[in-house]
Amino acid sequence: MRTTRLGRSDVAVSRLAFGAAAIGNLFTAVGEEEAHAAIDASWDSGVRYFDTAPHYGLGLSERRLGAALRHRPREQFTVSTKVGRLLRPKDAPVGTDLAEGFDVPDTHERVWDFSASGVRRSIEESLVRTGLDRIDVVYLHDPDHHEQQAFESAYPELERMRGEGMVGAIGAGMNQTRMLDRFVRETDVDVVLLAGRYSLLDQSGLTSLLPAAAGRGISVVVGGVFNSGLLADPKPSATFDYAPVSAEVLERALRLKALCEEEGVPLRAAALQFPLGHPAVASVLVGARSATEALDAGAMAAVPIPERLWRALRAEGLLPADAPLPT
Repeated sequence: MRTTRLGRSDVAVSRLAFGAAAIGNLFTAVGEEEAHAAIDASWDSGVRYFDTAPHYGLGLSERRLGAALRHRPREQFTVSTKVGRLLRPKDAPVGTDLAEGFDVPDTHERVWDFSASGVRRSIEESLVRTGLDRIDVVYLHDPDHHEQQAFESAYPELERMRGEGMVGAIGAGMNQTRMLDRFVRETDVDVVLLAGRYSLLDQSGLTSLLPAAAGRGISVVVGGVFNSGLLADPKPSATFDYAPVSAEVLERALRLKALCEEEGVPLRAAALQFPLGHPAVASVLVGARSATEALDAGAMAAVPIPERLWRALRAEGLLPADAPLPT
């Protein structure tokens, strides 16, 4: 699979990336063997970039990802994790972590911390959980309500750690464009992770963030290309950005599906490949909780899509005229 370097760093990522939130028991439990099989199937599909975070399953995602990759040649894969939430043991666990979206015992609590010491401690703890020798990419994770500390404390510490060689590339990951746009314009990040804001249904990332990133040579990793499920299987019971889908958005998704089917292209393939048409986009992040889902993502990334489909979507007003089209 084709790889791309992140910004001006030496860190390379595959065009398709494995999102490891699901193997942290996102919404429902995933068995150890099933999680390992998902990672192995993703590897067999050519994926060499794997993204995780302490937040995902209170560290379960990091532990499972590290265990599955540990026997692989270290120079052949890239791992990213995130900082901003430290995990601290609870004195009296009472049940599960489902209130935060993960079906795991609530043995720990998350403590927001974008201080310099918190950033360094988080990476050190992630190294222990993954069992890997290094973390290649580190993102500030959802600093929406911690903007001042993120820019004044967390980001400078990431710069220092990059200078020390402790991490290879640095950036921020969010599901909004405003603050990521500020990171792109005001800092020396290598990459930003944009979730849900550059898809077939939401091109808000195109207004400012993506052009700014392209202009400064900063890479963008795009997540949430299925907008939490709607673009994987449009139907009234589907969700859009983790909420019930409106009739208007569902109608748009069904029109996208119909035009794709006229060309014999699965909607999932078009949704996955569309963001890669933008020159700033280095990789698309897709979550998988099983080998079947991981193999499907690899297959969708390889589906040939005729240019006339993209032109038809643009002609129907389903894509903006200034959206770069995949070739």
